[in-house]
Amino acid sequence: MMITTAVMVAALVAPGAAVVEAQEEVRVHTGVIDGAQYRVEVPSKWNGKVLIYSHGIYPNGYIPEQIELTNRVEAKPVLLERGYALAASLYSKPHGLSVREAVHDQGALLTWFTRNVGQPRQVLAWGASGGGLNSVVLGEKDRRIDGVLAMCGPVAGGTALFNQFLDIGFTVRTLLAPELEIVRIANPAANLTKAHEVVNAALATASGRARLALANSFASVPGWSRTHQPRSTDVAEQIRQQTRFVAGVYDDLIWGDLRSDVEITAGGNPSWNIGVDYGRVLSRASERNLVEQAYREAGMSLAADLDKLAAAPRITPDWRAVETLTRLGTPMGRGKAPVVTLHPVGDGVAPEHERTYGARVDSSRIRQLYVNRGGHCMHSAAEELTALGVLEHKVNTGRWPDASPEALNATAGRYGPQFGGLFDWLHNEFGVVQPAFVRFQPAYLPR
Repeated sequence: MMITTAVMVAALVAPGAAVVEAQEEVRVHTGVIDGAQYRVEVPSKWNGKVLIYSHGIYPNGYIPEQIELTNRVEAKPVLLERGYALAASLYSKPHGLSVREAVHDQGALLTWFTRNVGQPRQVLAWGASGGGLNSVVLGEKDRRIDGVLAMCGPVAGGTALFNQFLDIGFTVRTLLAPELEIVRIANPAANLTKAHEVVNAALATASGRARLALANSFASVPGWSRTHQPRSTDVAEQIRQQTRFVAGVYDDLIWGDLRSDVEITAGGNPSWNIGVDYGRVLSRASERNLVEQAYREAGMSLAADLDKLAAAPRITPDWRAVETLTRLGTPMGRGKAPVVTLHPVGDGVAPEHERTYGARVDSSRIRQLYVNRGGHCMHSAAEELTALGVLEHKVNTGRWPDASPEALNATAGRYGPQFGGLFDWLHNEFGVVQPAFVRFQPAYLPR
């Protein structure tokens, strides 16, 4: 194991005196373990607990200025003031699907922490988006993890996720642009550019929007991605919001470099639709009503397009690649650690992942929380700290606290408006939100 490290001392200065009233010395450790950069911050009054954070799927070329220790920056000083040590690895492979690297590198960082800082009395794993998936898998594979908070993650697993991407791509290719490639892509950059042209042209017509709605429905992408607005009742606007999400979050995973990356990671194509009846998939899709409305408004036959999908040649996987991706990145619901999941109901990384994953886990070991808001990972610092509190209570006492929306909203509301700011990066809108925990039960993933 190759390790390099540096240590510096910083001062924790809280942005809100109501939460943190004094400066607190924080020791910052940075370095590299087996090619993975890491950052650890330990307050002088360390409480013996570690929060290890897993980041999501970074696009190629992107590296944050500083390794993320929390999903919301406002949460960091609160946790340090409470005595938590915060730790995170950038992973030796920071881009694309990196579940294997995340599990190894976060585990190596915990070993480093024990040897160089001290033996933790409690370790909680948490993460957002793809990092939510990474945290769940880490909790299943590393016995040192005492609890997991998975936020807005595709926790049904990588195999299900990339089959969702395949279903979107297959539908767009079959109904709109047969020249597009969806597996074993020869020129990912050119393919992605062409896909953008096709989708933008489709958005301009009622018939194109209907077909995009059909494609998006197979991945359970909701017609709601604006964080600071309620769900629109306008069909065209709902499809635009669906497609904005897909373009901002999924496109490279469907059409571009990150699609090629997962095939390299898995050792072949891990996605398939042999034996898939898309009419049956649509019948189980949460956005079926939007699809039917869009086809009616366009004056088109939905049955005719489903027949085209039924007649189109299927995609056969490399079965060893399926086995590899399943082994690396599909949580099976095993392990001892309690799990809390947190998800916006209008997240395009569909909350249906939570229902599918939750069915694999002993019900005594999991609580699944939802906020009534659109957008990917659009929960506030107050809501995330509240969800973390639910997990802490279970780990500390062995009992689940009251996790009703009323109780959770009351707790989140005590943090104040400085912990409610959210920037909707898909729509370039900022606002301060009120706590919005809600009773919600998503459907299962449609296939």
